[in-house]
Amino acid sequence: AAYLASLGKMNIYIVVLMGTLGSLIGAIFNYIIGYYLGRPVIYKLSEHRFAKFFLVNKYKLEKAESYFLRNANAATFIGRLIPVIRQLISLPAGFCRMNFWSFMLYTTIGSFIWVSILALLGYFIGSNQELLQMYYKEISAVLLLLGIIYFSIKIYKMKKRRRLSRV
Repeated sequence: AAYLASLGKMNIYIVVLMGTLGSLIGAIFNYIIGYYLGRPVIYKLSEHRFAKFFLVNKYKLEKAESYFLRNANAATFIGRLIPVIRQLISLPAGFCRMNFWSFMLYTTIGSFIWVSILALLGYFIGSNQELLQMYYKEISAVLLLLGIIYFSIKIYKMKKRRRLSRV
């Protein structure tokens, strides 16, 4: 959408507004799930094989809850700016019964910042197509290298955990 805005086919302000609204609706949905299902059910669901599809597992949920319990308002705001955590932070907010209006305020502010950053990146990329095409090979090589490094670290950590669990 931001790319289309850079071409003049959409309004960047509407893109940011709708992105923020979509984030808020998703966060409210997760808050309600956490609120009504409670901590035991959420943890049980995190062990289900479909939870992996949504990048949810017990460890990530515990990490989000621990972070959340230290400071609910800051955790809600900052959690919106961290990939993966941004999807999970509404669950502990719900099952810890965080004040709904505070949850909405900090979620809206954090989501607005996140969506604005993504929209500006999309807008910048869209308005710099020639520059990107000129450096396509270099950009692709850097992204490929970063991907290889990322997956190498993941594989290393996985093997290390397996080794430690055997001991």
